[in-house]
Amino acid sequence: MKKEKFEQALERLEVLVETLETGNLPLEETLKVFEEGMKLASFCETKLNETQKKVEMLIKNQSGQTEVVDFDLATESE
Repeated sequence: MKKEKFEQALERLEVLVETLETGNLPLEETLKVFEEGMKLASFCETKLNETQKKVEMLIKNQSGQTEVVDFDLATESE
C-alpha cells in the first residue's frame, strides 16, 4: 500500500463505508470497495498501534517531580 497519511486513509475509509451503506453498488463493485476498506482499516489500525507505542505520559514520581515515562512502561505498572 502507498504510504498514505492516517488522516487521508481514514477519510477514504469513511467515504467507502458511506458508499457501502447505500447498497446501490453491483455485487462485484461492492466486493472491490469492501476489499479496499479492509486494507485501509488495517493500515489505520497499524498506524494507531505504532502511535500508541510512541506515546509518552507525564506522571509525577514519589518526590512530586514530573517525569516522562514511555506508554508501555506506564501500562505495565498498572
